[in-house]
Amino acid sequence: MLPMPAPRDDSFTFADVDLHFARLMTRLAASERPELALAAALASRATGEGDVCVRLADFAGHPFVLSPSMGEREAGETLIAPALDDWTRLLREHTVVGSPNDFRPLVLDDAGRLYLYRYWDYEKRLAEELLARAQDADGVDETLLRKGLARYFPNARDVEQRIAAAMAVMRRLCVISGGPGTGKTTTVVKILALLAEQAGGRIAIGLAAPTGKAAARVQDAIRAALETLDVDLIARPAIPTEASTVHRLLGARPDSVYYRHDRDHPLSLDVLVVDEASMADLALAVKLLEALPRTARVILLGDKDQLASVEAGAVLGDVCRAGGVSAPFAKRLAAVTGVPTPKIKSTKSAGSPLADSIALLETSYRFGPQSGIGTLARLVNAGEGAGALELLEAGTHGDIAWRAVAPAELKVRLGAAVVERLRPYYEAVRANETPEKVFGLLDGFRVLCAHRRGLFGVTALNRMIEDALDAEHLVNLRQPWYAGRPVMITRNDYGARLFNGDVGIMLPDAEGHLKVFFRSAGEGVRAFAPARLPEHETVYAMTIHKSQGSEFGDVLMVLPNELSPIMSRELVYTGITRARDRVEIWGSEAAFTAAVERRLVRASALQERLWGGS
Repeated sequence: MLPMPAPRDDSFTFADVDLHFARLMTRLAASERPELALAAALASRATGEGDVCVRLADFAGHPFVLSPSMGEREAGETLIAPALDDWTRLLREHTVVGSPNDFRPLVLDDAGRLYLYRYWDYEKRLAEELLARAQDADGVDETLLRKGLARYFPNARDVEQRIAAAMAVMRRLCVISGGPGTGKTTTVVKILALLAEQAGGRIAIGLAAPTGKAAARVQDAIRAALETLDVDLIARPAIPTEASTVHRLLGARPDSVYYRHDRDHPLSLDVLVVDEASMADLALAVKLLEALPRTARVILLGDKDQLASVEAGAVLGDVCRAGGVSAPFAKRLAAVTGVPTPKIKSTKSAGSPLADSIALLETSYRFGPQSGIGTLARLVNAGEGAGALELLEAGTHGDIAWRAVAPAELKVRLGAAVVERLRPYYEAVRANETPEKVFGLLDGFRVLCAHRRGLFGVTALNRMIEDALDAEHLVNLRQPWYAGRPVMITRNDYGARLFNGDVGIMLPDAEGHLKVFFRSAGEGVRAFAPARLPEHETVYAMTIHKSQGSEFGDVLMVLPNELSPIMSRELVYTGITRARDRVEIWGSEAAFTAAVERRLVRASALQERLWGGS
């Protein structure tokens, strides 16, 4: 009944849910046309692949092999997808396909983008929310702001941060994007102090991140920044020192896509800061913004060049554009920051109101010009695969390394490398050090990889690592739960307040009973009996996707020897920038350079909605 992918592309598959959805659409439309079934399956598959819609032009004219019971055609026959104009005309003949603003299961726009209605609606609502919030804030005392900026940003090198802070105070929406070490967290603490001063300390500020580990990390960073900053005594109490996940902030309901807070039941906040915003998918972003009063300020922090969310959408990447602020706003910024107008990137074009809400931090305090990690990240981000590989192989920087590893030698080399790095961790476990110290040692090293399955995937690498640790008598694999075993939650448990991506460590409690300890934002360290845990897995190695929002001292990134659909510039860049002190990359030269030269682009019209056709 339904089209299946042509054998010429083994990487292209439909999930069962895609096929079931396509069958539903053909039943509702009372149509046996395979072109409708194919389009519906592609639209469903797109959301599973992270796209918001499917660009029919990408598949027009391509061959697909028909599955059994195809109706008018024989199973195994090849269906050639129609030309774009013919395909869109055929689809518009069916009642299940509507134009934008029609309430139909499928929405087809004039550019040949086909959406599931829910995702078209999410995209429309998010664009409306962002554009409505990209306005000047009311009641800003620019004289007070000027004095505050001079006090908190006295150094000439802090020009980018000073401009970003001014923008966040003067606008109701501010997006601050920058790579590791560009000062995002320190800047946001100063922004919150400036906002609190503007309000005389009477201001409700929220701090959140998409995942528990990202929330814990930003919370720790803000607390550390507060200890070093001379914050006004009136402002200090208003700055939050606890963060929560976005789901917890909104009031997640088990087994529901709805939250306690929404447009009709908004959060009681004047300011919301969301860290690691690149991890927020389309649905979560729109629900978060709709749950905030329109008068509230929103500050989004993240790195636009990192991987986008696992779910559909690439919100931060679509929002950020480096076109410069409007000329009138550049003059206002110059007046309050003291930065000469020529040094403020501006454009004469009227453009989108978002232009005056985007701050890009490009100067890294952590990775300077001589840093191997910083230089490598810049080359990867620029898509210079050959240059990045040459830098790695040159061996001129102590903080980066490259090793070509053949599949046959992977287990032996991985075991030797990991045992050496994890020995101090297990010494601390055996010495009954505090959970905080043990967590610090675990965060000192992590293996990152691209996939979950296959020889170079998470499952296989974790098994190899455990075998190597067992051979060195650092663990005893005859006991499934052993002291020091790190685990990662893979399914949310709202009752236990344990969420997908949270990492815990098996350690003895005060009575000597083995428990799994977790660090929780705002709650310190919590211990659970192993039987109480939701679904979980061992986590010496983790996917680069799961590593977002984390930072490790030493990173070993193991890439597959052959290019796969998931490997991209954004994946490699994200893996490299998880490292604070050193990163070592294993893989093949061809696969690495090809991945760096491949940019991940998700199908969506959000950027067009926000910025127009420019």
